[in-house]
Amino acid sequence: MWPNSQAPGRRVGFKMESLVSKYIKIATVVAAYWVISISMVFVNKYLLSSEDLKLNAPLFVTWFQCLVTVILCVILSVGGQFFPGYVSFPEVKIEGKLLRATLPLSVIFVCMITFNNLCLKFIGVAFYFVGRSLTTVFNVVFTYLMLQQTTSGKALACCGIIIAGFFMGVDQEGASGTLSILGVVYGVLASASVALNAIYTKKVLPLVDNNVWRLTFYNNINASILFIPLMLIFGEFGEVVGFPLLGSLSFWNWMIVSGIFGFAIGYITGLQIQVTSPLTHNISGTAKACAQTVLACIYFQEVKTSLWWVSNMVVLLGSAGYTEVKRREMKQQHTESVAAALRQEEIVDQLEGGKLPLLAEERKDAEKQ
Repeated sequence: MWPNSQAPGRRVGFKMESLVSKYIKIATVVAAYWVISISMVFVNKYLLSSEDLKLNAPLFVTWFQCLVTVILCVILSVGGQFFPGYVSFPEVKIEGKLLRATLPLSVIFVCMITFNNLCLKFIGVAFYFVGRSLTTVFNVVFTYLMLQQTTSGKALACCGIIIAGFFMGVDQEGASGTLSILGVVYGVLASASVALNAIYTKKVLPLVDNNVWRLTFYNNINASILFIPLMLIFGEFGEVVGFPLLGSLSFWNWMIVSGIFGFAIGYITGLQIQVTSPLTHNISGTAKACAQTVLACIYFQEVKTSLWWVSNMVVLLGSAGYTEVKRREMKQQHTESVAAALRQEEIVDQLEGGKLPLLAEERKDAEKQ
């Protein structure tokens, strides 16, 4: 008789239950990422260019979102110290050395979120996917210029498809009469900033013990300070002081919600990468952007031409193709690394056994025999 804990049927049932639980967790995280990301875009669009608000102060909105993130980091850090069983968050404290060390990344971070919001201010949510679609292309360019890492021909071909889709989308947006050249320029700058932010984040993370939340804390503190002179230069203080809804509870509720979404997207992005993989995260983000485009057209009752939709599909296919190419390349590199490691172990074993290592040609002949 099998003991209850050793019974084959019981073990199979346990494995199936664990597998189902794992899939449910992944589906829940991906769904949460989609909801938070799409909601954040729509909320920001409402704050930045709604007819109800008419607040011409995008830097102020972005500054407030950074401030909310800093406050939430502090609250969660304190909660983690007093209630460690319920709240898991690293201890955060302000260190001048780390503020200075993360400042270069923070400058890029400020550019990224500013250009993102300015892009969203001048273009529609439906066109936001195409307007911001050159991030992959800039990532390839900056990786080569800054890290001297080359990209395969297949990946470059996918980048070419993305660029073609981008220009087709711009042309069709212009044909529909809704094109904002300024919005497209901000979209290109946002794409470049996102790519630079990813590269610099890898360099700066070791300074904060590879803790994403500590980096988020310092980034947003620096950003909160950097935005103050920018708001002064662009005259946004006068816009905010003269804003008729400044005392409106509804307005501040929307502002706080946008800040919470800005904080939450950082957490859910990291969690999605953790429970899946970076490549799966890219695929999820691309699919989310496609769904976001469709939802925006439905919500804002926008009618687009067939070629406009084709441009979106071209960008989508180019992005998906690039992700698949990189997936295969990473898999091949992993296989080669494992083979090299096994070969190294084989050589060590042969040397310890008093034998000379076989050359590659000799090993092939031995395998045939």
